[in-house]
Amino acid sequence: MMETISHLSLGFGVALTLKNIALCFAGCLVGTLIGVLPGVGPIATISILLPITFGLDPTGALIMLAGIYYGAQYGGSTTAILVNIPGEATSVVTTLDGHQMAKQGRAGIALGIAAIGSFFAGCVATLIIAALGAPLTKMALLFGPAEYFSLMVMGLCFAVVLARGSILKAFCMIMLGLLFSTVGTDLETGQERLTFGVASLSDGIDFSVLAMGVFGFAEVLRNLENPEARDVVKAKIGRLLPGWEDIKQAAAPVLRGTFVGGILGILPGNGAVLGPFASYTMEKKIARDPSRFGKGAIEGVAGPESANNAGAQTAFIPLLTLGIPPNAVMALMVGAMTIHGIIPGPQVMTRNPELFWGMVASMWIGNLMLLVINLPLVGMWVKLLQVPYRLMFPAILIFCCIGIYSVNNQPLDVAFTALFGLFGYLLIKLGFEPAPMLLGFVLGKLMEEKLRQALIISRGSFYTFIDYQERPISLALLIVAVLVLAIALLPAISKKREEVFTE
Repeated sequence: MMETISHLSLGFGVALTLKNIALCFAGCLVGTLIGVLPGVGPIATISILLPITFGLDPTGALIMLAGIYYGAQYGGSTTAILVNIPGEATSVVTTLDGHQMAKQGRAGIALGIAAIGSFFAGCVATLIIAALGAPLTKMALLFGPAEYFSLMVMGLCFAVVLARGSILKAFCMIMLGLLFSTVGTDLETGQERLTFGVASLSDGIDFSVLAMGVFGFAEVLRNLENPEARDVVKAKIGRLLPGWEDIKQAAAPVLRGTFVGGILGILPGNGAVLGPFASYTMEKKIARDPSRFGKGAIEGVAGPESANNAGAQTAFIPLLTLGIPPNAVMALMVGAMTIHGIIPGPQVMTRNPELFWGMVASMWIGNLMLLVINLPLVGMWVKLLQVPYRLMFPAILIFCCIGIYSVNNQPLDVAFTALFGLFGYLLIKLGFEPAPMLLGFVLGKLMEEKLRQALIISRGSFYTFIDYQERPISLALLIVAVLVLAIALLPAISKKREEVFTE
């Protein structure tokens, strides 16, 4: 307990510097903005802003990028409630009851309870990170190359199962990401792999080029093809602070949503997205009158919004302690850490305690900032909802091109980004989800390194991964990976999974 308090005091000392407070505020503000504007998600925004972080110190850069991520969860609820369009995938459930409340003249109450629930969940999730950080890091330090490889295999299996669309398509995306990660010069043999004689590919595919192309450019193309009509609710927003009766109705769902979202957020493979759906289903099942749901039930806003924000923050646990990104946004964070020369994993806490605990402390500060940003400035967000797509997206494309050129001052990088943009757009049109590909790409180099290390130690024996006497953890992780895939492929489970993602 005293050790945790000592760590947190170090974190607040780092996070409360003027520069880091300003970066945290900038991240939260940009995150709220992109959450409010439908069609631009945190993945695309963080991809676009990665080049800007090159001039920042690693701690400040990650504090800002983290603020964008959980700020988008807050902002997404504003659009869901006022316009009936989820600004974020995790805000889909909020549209069901949140927009109905807005139509009934209770938009302010819905926005208020969403912000308060998110603030509470965010604070609890930050406590969970602080409590689990040190024990999980100590456990991870016991991992050898074989355990790390098996852990990453398990994470990718979860990513396959939890991805939208068919399991086969998600598996193909993972394998494609792993293939992209092998492009470049082999560090051990010095041989070039899959470069096709292109000199600029000898160092491999640049992470920011792939991410900005597949998510930034492709997202713009997709949204320009299908412009959404924005019907902002005409009724008055009304008071933002919920009354005592509203708080009594929402208190239990907030607690349950925080618990559900916090647990699912830790799962590899984007479990955080499932949090709001699981919370809504739970609230509807235990309600005395389930027929109220979909007609403006406050529990249908409080539970999912709390789960949403709790999951967004506990997703940092596997990233910060094990170095394994559980979703595409965390994969971008791994990319940002690598760009700044920081190797993700348990060594972050021991070698860069200021970065680890500074980020944790900044989440508390960020949650407080988001409460201030979201509620008093709701009128400004309503105005921003009227920004036309034809003005917004060309500006994003220009910003992308300037940003990607500034990384290496290579015009070819811009061309590759555009190529990956068309490729990403094609993937979306064919029903492939690009997020698993980014996970595969980020983990690919590390997986290859750990695989080679494990085989060198075992003198080329693959048995080392399933040796129950020497490597029981590795065996257990691989068994979990196989079981997850096997269960997901069962006809009944597979059919149910398709129904859930279709809904």
